[in-house]
Amino acid sequence: MNSTDKIILPELLCPAGDLTRLKTAVDFGADAVYIAGEEFGMRTAASNFGEADMREGISYAHDRGVKVHIACNTLPHNDEICRIPAFLELCQDAGADAIIAADLGTIGLVKKHAPKCELHVSVQSGVVNYETANAFYNLGADRVVTARELSLAEIAEIRAKTPKELTLECFAHGAMCVSFSARCLLSSYMTGRDANRGDCAQPCRWSYSLVETNREGQHFDITETDKGTYILNANDLCMAQHLREMQAAGIGSLKIEGRAKSQYYVAVTANAYRGALDSLKDSDESWTLPPWVEEELNKISHRTYSTGFYFGRPENAQTYAHAGYVRDYAVAATVDGYEDGCIVATLRNKFRRGQELDCLEPKCEPFTVTATELFDGEGNPIDSAPHPMMKIKIPFSRPVKAGSMLRMKSE
Repeated sequence: MNSTDKIILPELLCPAGDLTRLKTAVDFGADAVYIAGEEFGMRTAASNFGEADMREGISYAHDRGVKVHIACNTLPHNDEICRIPAFLELCQDAGADAIIAADLGTIGLVKKHAPKCELHVSVQSGVVNYETANAFYNLGADRVVTARELSLAEIAEIRAKTPKELTLECFAHGAMCVSFSARCLLSSYMTGRDANRGDCAQPCRWSYSLVETNREGQHFDITETDKGTYILNANDLCMAQHLREMQAAGIGSLKIEGRAKSQYYVAVTANAYRGALDSLKDSDESWTLPPWVEEELNKISHRTYSTGFYFGRPENAQTYAHAGYVRDYAVAATVDGYEDGCIVATLRNKFRRGQELDCLEPKCEPFTVTATELFDGEGNPIDSAPHPMMKIKIPFSRPVKAGSMLRMKSE
């Protein structure tokens, strides 16, 4: 790269399962957020957005220069189709920047009922080649989300053989799915919950044993343990170390998975990837990920990280021993403001006077806050903060932004 060249950064697209998480994603560095209404989104476990929250969320984001994409990407059945036009008209009227769709019928309805919104073709559509990407472009798509089965080399070829006006969006972080482009029947077969309509029970995370039909009731372990094996349990994706390669492949939007994840997860991932991208902006070929970013991504609940299919067939694709997450940190308190030389916060988890806390402040590298003194909301000295939602005060040398999170390492 010539020293005078500037890297054009991809958009940072963050998940928001409700209004609180939308505001968190915006505050901690997202360029765009993706949400869903009360129907037609692929995460029914998330709280999602009614009309009032949708309008408030879009207004909040737009006031801060952040775009809002609304998912309408389930595969709807006949009885649902009649409700989609009104939903799309609501999204457009509320000011949505884009509608995410997968089903061809729904795509046609988007162009008819929300023509002012961009059309983004969901990962559910399985875009794995440039001909398919071009076909969706010819149907009016402004963006396609590439299938997670693709390598960076394949994505670069799609970029080279599609119009520059078509944005390529790719997943950079979060849970992976063992089914082709997230289309799965396993949940429907085993629980009656349709994964293609946002209600996946995640049976790929369950433990399995082998049964021989003539030996009823005898379960044969597939591994060397007596606890069965998690044969479908895909590791999480983390491409933070490889943002330069993603940018060089022509990816225009980096997507963080997780509309069902917590506010804390949204804050950490948005802040970490914002910091990583900003450090990439003016760098040269020797760019490396700032160490604090990698540390941050290990402070959220996650499975073992991998790079998915981006560099070919995954070497560490699955964890067979267990389905559990790594959870090393907990939120101690959320910051409400700064008064009279003290951080004012609302308690989330008990901690003690003298305890060292890790402060996550929006769009900043984390720093340490030590509770050498601790007071309740009325200013009385206390040895510990034991009651969730109680107000506390911690003396500190400078103001800390409202919305920051004080964290502690789990015991």
